[in-house]
Amino acid sequence: MAADPAAGTMSFGRAFRATWATVLASRTLLSTMLLAVVLYAFYYPAPYSQEVAQQLPVVLVDEDASALSRELVRDLEATRAVVVVDRAPGVAEAQAALRAGKADGVVLIARGLERQLRTGAPGAGIAVWVNASYLLRASTIGEAVTEVLRHLAVEKLAVLGQIVRGGPPVTVIREPLFNPTAGYKGYVFPAVAIVIVQQTLLFGAATFMGGRRSQGSWRMGRAEYLGTWAAFASVGICTCLFLFGFIFWVQGIPRDENVGGMLFATPLLSAAVAGLGLWLGSFFDRSERAMVILGPTSAPFFFLSGTAWPLDQMPRFVQLLAQAIPSTSGVHVFVPLNQMHATLADVAPGLAILSGLGLLYGGLGWQRIARHGGRPPAQNV
Repeated sequence: MAADPAAGTMSFGRAFRATWATVLASRTLLSTMLLAVVLYAFYYPAPYSQEVAQQLPVVLVDEDASALSRELVRDLEATRAVVVVDRAPGVAEAQAALRAGKADGVVLIARGLERQLRTGAPGAGIAVWVNASYLLRASTIGEAVTEVLRHLAVEKLAVLGQIVRGGPPVTVIREPLFNPTAGYKGYVFPAVAIVIVQQTLLFGAATFMGGRRSQGSWRMGRAEYLGTWAAFASVGICTCLFLFGFIFWVQGIPRDENVGGMLFATPLLSAAVAGLGLWLGSFFDRSERAMVILGPTSAPFFFLSGTAWPLDQMPRFVQLLAQAIPSTSGVHVFVPLNQMHATLADVAPGLAILSGLGLLYGGLGWQRIARHGGRPPAQNV
């Protein structure tokens, strides 16, 4: 395809091919945009391969010293969730071990537990102290102790006819939807994958533009800008298809995908991120500065996605800021499409925001980078 003489630069098709050639030829861009995705796809889910926290150390204090308390300890040690690493004579000693980091929790079986369960008399029961600095560990220990106690009190004592008050025990059935194993990997990786797509593409596009600016050639003709934007968007599309298709299958991520919806939404996310990267990159005077400045944004962008804490529970100004980040809407679009078989109508608000961000950032890049009316290239500023 011939160059566009009006713009004095590359045509759309030539710019598209040239951008891909630059990405593949540059060690920095190749490792940032493509190889990093492969690495993250296998490395990030690896720590969560067990899906749930297991063998968390606890210190036990058994003041009851009854047959029932000994059975409770045996059942507790038989769970995968906790392991009793020490038995302390008192609460003070056990809490000292907790503060010293030797355990994640302390379990106290108070004196009179067996009598309390058999007769319904008031008593201290069981106390659990946990290191709440690690919320997942704390909740896992509490749930394990509660389940073991429920098993003893409801199933064993009720069978013996020793608990008759209140009628038959109530059975609570939990069925996790969309993440059948209720595992951590199945919860966190589908959302993190969106951030991976965004950050690798954002870093690559900004690095590319920073490099061009350091060479004094960051201004482009209109067709060249559109071809470059489309090329980077296509990199994002390839990344999405690799993660949502191949990696989700290899890693065993629970999925009930709406493939058509995912294919429709992927170009919207990729175009928005590519436009943002090109626009931001045009402000950096060299490629290295793009990584230095944008690198620390990954963690804040993840937290602003609403995965770790509901977005609607954040302050209003934080919600508005989060909507300016493509990964925020991306999480609320792709997780339902990939894991919940949502329809496009279900995720229409997120699709609208992604479309708007694509137009916004693509337009900002067009205004700053593309030459208009045959103007000569501007000096670096």
